[in-house]
Amino acid sequence: MALHDRIAFGMSLPHRSPDAIDMRAVHTVAQRAEALGFRDLWVTENTLDHVTCFDPVVVLTYAAAVTSRIRLGASVVVLAIHSPLLVAHQWATLDYVSNGRAILGVGLGREHHYRQFEVPEAGRVRRFREEVALIKALWTEPTVNYRGRFYRLQDGTMSPKPVQRPHLPIWMGVGHPNAIRRTASLADGWMGSGGSSIAEFGRSVPLLREALAQAGRDAGGFPVSKRIFIAVDERPAVARAELHRWFTEVYRNPAGTDASGIHGTPEQVRERLEEVVAMGANHLLLNPVSRYVEQVEALAEVVGLA
Repeated sequence: MALHDRIAFGMSLPHRSPDAIDMRAVHTVAQRAEALGFRDLWVTENTLDHVTCFDPVVVLTYAAAVTSRIRLGASVVVLAIHSPLLVAHQWATLDYVSNGRAILGVGLGREHHYRQFEVPEAGRVRRFREEVALIKALWTEPTVNYRGRFYRLQDGTMSPKPVQRPHLPIWMGVGHPNAIRRTASLADGWMGSGGSSIAEFGRSVPLLREALAQAGRDAGGFPVSKRIFIAVDERPAVARAELHRWFTEVYRNPAGTDASGIHGTPEQVRERLEEVVAMGANHLLLNPVSRYVEQVEALAEVVGLA
């Protein structure tokens, strides 16, 4: 049985690279991923970056305009560096203009986000909980009255509302055990980060399932995913070299080439993906790091979509 018959696969749009990104590649990847049967398109958010990185809402809006069915997600948007009012409006609008295809992945962010955007780290978990609650309220309630420690809103109204009901899905992309447990109560899906190791993903899934059970939620219907930076080529050395450049120049973590990424021939890549599925993934985000159009076609064959 092909991999795609057992789990869903997402495809990364070209959006973050040590090289310039050709918008023709973004256009082609979006349309080919949809035609080939990938479930969703994904980007990330890195506002201040040492490499090229597109704003997630802008590039996903572009992708929405050139597709009609494939879903559109970001993993993750760092809520602390935004107003939750603006995030709620942007993503409700994206859901509206795409006719109900948006998925918002959110996270706490790292130390540098708070330093760069001059946001206090104190109470960051409480702040995050309030942001998620306020976003959901603006998506679902005609008038919002909210009084928290960090955010207050009186008689707030927002339109358009998301097309998806009760609201567009919120996924979390976090790796700390406490944050994984929070996912079970706050979110509609979870995605392990691309920079985290595959072994770490394997350790996180049981924690998430346990937390879902304690929260009385159906683990079987809860998206459990991982972003996988990936390179496939009939010449294994070429695939590894491409991925090694990515982890060296973008993540500044050469060891991630083998610990977090997957590279090799189609057969080798398929075997490694099978290992991640066996760890409990029911969705995987495949993130090529170069030759984007060629890689979409090659990876569709690997997972049985082509």
